[in-house]
Amino acid sequence: MNRYLKIDGWNIIEEDFHAKNQRASESIFSIGNGRIGQRGNFEETYTGDTLQGSYIAGLYFQDRTRVGWWKNGYPRYFSRMPNAPYWSGINLRLIDEELNLEEWDINKFERKLLMKEGIAERTVTVTSPKGHTLQIHVEHFYSMEHLNLCLIKYSVTSVNYEGKISLLPYINGDVIHESSNFNEKMWNIILAKTTHEYALLWTQTKREDSQACCATTYQLFKNNKEITSRPIRIEKEKFVGFSVGSDVKPGETLSLIKYTSVVSSLYCDRKELVDQSIAEAQNAKNTGWDSFLEEQRKDWSKLWNKMDVQIEGDDEVQQAIRFNIFQIHQNYKGDNPSLNIGSKGFTGEKYGGNTQWNTELCCIPYYLLAGSRNLAINLLLYRYNHLPKAIENAEKLGFTNGAALYPMVTMDGTECHNEWEITFEEIHRNGIIAHVIDLYTNFTGQTDYVAKYGLEVLIGISRFWSQRVSFSSSKQKYVILGVTGPNEYENNVDNNWYTNYSCIQNLKSTLHYLELVEKNYTNDFQRVLKKTNFQLAETKRWKDIIENMYLPVDNEKGIFVQQDGYMDKELNVVADINPSERPISQHWSWDRILRSCFIKQSDVLLGIYLYRNDFDIETVKKNFQFYEPRTLHESSLSYFIHSILAARIGEIDKAYDLFLKATRLDLDDYNNDLKEGLHITSMPGSWLALVDGFAGMKLKNGKASFEPLIPRKWKSYAFKVNFNGYFLLIKISQGEMNVSNLASQDACIQVYNKNYSIKAKTDIIIPINPSEK
Repeated sequence: MNRYLKIDGWNIIEEDFHAKNQRASESIFSIGNGRIGQRGNFEETYTGDTLQGSYIAGLYFQDRTRVGWWKNGYPRYFSRMPNAPYWSGINLRLIDEELNLEEWDINKFERKLLMKEGIAERTVTVTSPKGHTLQIHVEHFYSMEHLNLCLIKYSVTSVNYEGKISLLPYINGDVIHESSNFNEKMWNIILAKTTHEYALLWTQTKREDSQACCATTYQLFKNNKEITSRPIRIEKEKFVGFSVGSDVKPGETLSLIKYTSVVSSLYCDRKELVDQSIAEAQNAKNTGWDSFLEEQRKDWSKLWNKMDVQIEGDDEVQQAIRFNIFQIHQNYKGDNPSLNIGSKGFTGEKYGGNTQWNTELCCIPYYLLAGSRNLAINLLLYRYNHLPKAIENAEKLGFTNGAALYPMVTMDGTECHNEWEITFEEIHRNGIIAHVIDLYTNFTGQTDYVAKYGLEVLIGISRFWSQRVSFSSSKQKYVILGVTGPNEYENNVDNNWYTNYSCIQNLKSTLHYLELVEKNYTNDFQRVLKKTNFQLAETKRWKDIIENMYLPVDNEKGIFVQQDGYMDKELNVVADINPSERPISQHWSWDRILRSCFIKQSDVLLGIYLYRNDFDIETVKKNFQFYEPRTLHESSLSYFIHSILAARIGEIDKAYDLFLKATRLDLDDYNNDLKEGLHITSMPGSWLALVDGFAGMKLKNGKASFEPLIPRKWKSYAFKVNFNGYFLLIKISQGEMNVSNLASQDACIQVYNKNYSIKAKTDIIIPINPSEK
């Protein structure tokens, strides 16, 4: 844990500069709008330790794989979201000195992320080696309305300097991608051009031929009055910009507003890239900073009115859950079904910007319940559109007849992960993709998606399971051998309980929707039969697998077993580990990790969470009390799931402790990996932990039930939830639950198994006493 940020309900604040935290802060203060974004880098020169990163959604580079590519089934390339040309740079020069924040003295320093408004700002007072002191104030945001625009207002006030200050807004195409396998530069420069009105860099990714054009222009002000000066044009092979400035005296302020448009070939015909980027930058200049700033505030106000969570009595959690909501919405726009969410979003390069199964586990349920159904649909369509590649991926591994194995790590549907124990064996990712199709119909009450798209996916996944299982003569059961569960601290195991249970549930779901679509969508059913060449005879084996799947259990302890052989390990607990050796992934050998009983995240508890309607409280309690003490929570997906289950079994103090860590995982850097970027696709888990955990919300057949709890230190908590046409504002305080029906239709809910009807546009107050539930 490394807490160095100030606690504040609406803002992320760093007071004082410490170079050792710089990379972590660059992750925390990242900003974007879902189409473009960047880490929270300094605009000025900084030669200290930094990961300077700017990113464009949907553009990727096929990085040659270092190992394994010669083996059957291994991917030859690892897709990466390339570090894009750096479009936010503004250098500052005095007559004979250039500002370098690594070398100048930093007298005062403060940076903020204004989450309510969607703006990053920084104020710093610096003194040069020659004794010249300046105060710098920077405001920086990405327009949520005009998705190609980045705006920066950079102001310099002289404290004791008299002379010329020059500001150099630039675009640099000579960028480094730190995680490149072979240190390749990923961009070709098509055109670098600077005129008196604009500077532009037109670029193309190597091999993939995706293009982006960055154009920038500026306004210059002295003491809040716009001034004009003939700029010095800078035009190099990979670097374009201007040098502009003015003489200043102590107390005077020079300000530059930089308007940058970043247009990609994903959204614009490449023949029009240059003209569109220039036009957008110049139009932005004509519109002016103030108009965009006001528009930005309004856009975020609308979003917060819909998504905000309010927690009274706990500023630590209030700040953190807003931070998580803020980051997920500025890292994914959700308007394009060809795009998914990278695990780090625009905040870092780990995982290459690729999609993993975190999206299905955390993001889709959040979007469905928080009222962003269109975003959830586009994420579902993303997987549907990649079904042919999932089938191709399975074929490479020897599966036939349309069996589909979705990739573990992907940008465009092609598997690009090349660790065999994950690429080939972490097949549980199929399970969560099928699960959220069922979740969508449950949360929305709509079955049109499954008829038009989802059934094809379910058939492909079920065919995979049907071929992946083996029949054990000794057990007289179906088994699944050689897998890795979500707990990646155990590889190549047999009969991982979660994987086997997911197989059963996926097959059941497919059988259910086959009947539903045949009955209610005859034309779609016939289309799917023809397209997939599906034979009803296939279901005979599926039903046999459902009835005869082996699930490892320990009857004496009354628990499900992680996988065969787990109970043969030395069953120590996490408390036995020296804290200096945590996280163990950064201190222990891999051999030692694999042989230990310690769990990165509990597969069994994940399965109980996902299929929670299948298990009674006593089953949940026994499994939780056995596995949680052995769980390290060194996965970003772990804390929130355990918090939900702790709340369900009434361990409210434990639930709160886990919830605090889930919400502040990045802000407090619990796993010592913040410098690599934020855990974007895990962040909705904190919202789910509040709603599924403390509020105890469950949905079954479109009906919501609640079993609310509230931590002792909280006065109240409130959130909005959307499901099956209902739109509710729920506020839970000590002793009562206030439910406002914001929709135009009556709502019916259960609280502690008692039914309540709420008229449209009205609210009710329900007394709660968790001890009597």
